Amino acid sequence: MSTNSTNGVTPLTESLNQVLADTYALLSLTHLAHWNVEGPGFFALHTAFQTQYEEMFIAVDDIAERVRALGAYAIGGLHALAARAKLEEFSSPLSQESYVKHLIAGQEKVVADAMKARNLADKEGDKESEDLMIQRITTHEKSLWMLRSFLKS
Repeated sequence: MSTNSTNGVTPLTESLNQVLADTYALLSLTHLAHWNVEGPGFFALHTAFQTQYEEMFIAVDDIAERVRALGAYAIGGLHALAARAKLEEFSSPLSQESYVKHLIAGQEKVVADAMKARNLADKEGDKESEDLMIQRITTHEKSLWMLRSFLKS
């Protein structure tokens, strides 16, 4: 792996930090939807959103610790995370469908950026980072399936 000797920054650690920022921003938006969703699907969505944000809370720690294990520093701070993630924010109240559509967009961005990080890890021969990103992709693809299923009539 090519590393900047002063701070461990590599294309892979930058890519992992992108996934970290995306995940943290999506966690926050999912939590917002959890608090404010209303309507006939309330109980199912409230529970699903909680399951998703709790899982992401654990994941951000795993991603940040992987960045540190590679010798770089994990991104942090709400402003820095939001600026890096560039996920479209939303305000409540929204319809159930609107919450779900916003969260689908966020999930899709995390998957796309995790795929980039996975490919970089593969190119670098970093099987641990590659495995972590495969886990993230699998989890977010499952969430996408569930969210998209809610929208089917």
